[in-house]
Amino acid sequence: MPAPLIAPSLLAADFARLGEEAAAVAAAGADWLHLDIMDGHFVPNISFGPVVVKALRKHAAIPFDVHLMIAPADPYLAAFADAGADIISLHPEAGPHLHRSLQTIRALGRKAGVVLNPATPVESVAHVLDITDLILVMSVNPGFGGQSFLRSQLDKIATLRRMIDASGRDIRLQVDGGVTAQTAPDCLAAGADVLVAGTAVFGQADYAAAIAGLRGRQRAAA
Repeated sequence: MPAPLIAPSLLAADFARLGEEAAAVAAAGADWLHLDIMDGHFVPNISFGPVVVKALRKHAAIPFDVHLMIAPADPYLAAFADAGADIISLHPEAGPHLHRSLQTIRALGRKAGVVLNPATPVESVAHVLDITDLILVMSVNPGFGGQSFLRSQLDKIATLRRMIDASGRDIRLQVDGGVTAQTAPDCLAAGADVLVAGTAVFGQADYAAAIAGLRGRQRAAA
């Protein structure tokens, strides 16, 4: 089984040095940069918007994986695409028409993702797999970094892996929340292939060692 892609979450970085932090994890071997966009309404926290994403774009050439925790999301899709997002993911609860939102993202030339909160059922994506490029399973409740991994989500990951395989489509299966060197092997065993890691990367002194450690534990477990 191939090693997973690692997408460090900038939410755990030093916000006084965001450009340097983005460049540092890219140089350390990160595959994607995960950007959490929070509005203080859909989730109980506020982070940053498209202006910051655009400013960061020149600091890292790796794909920008933008996770919108905002409602409504539709009015801001074009702004994040213009800011340099490569992947834009949103929650089914963030608007009335998930299918239309995903169509809009793809029409903007970006990859489209669907995010499932811990209580959001897998059936939410059953009828949009044909226009979905990524499914993100939240293994914590969204809004804050540093939370403990919810093992109840492992069954959801496994179910989604079966759905993706049955669809025959190239859909990435991502996990975000409490992902560490200890919990990552379980995510991989359940079928995930992209891991979002916040404090498990940015909270370490050596970013390259942290990223390599996640991948190493994955391969050993496989």
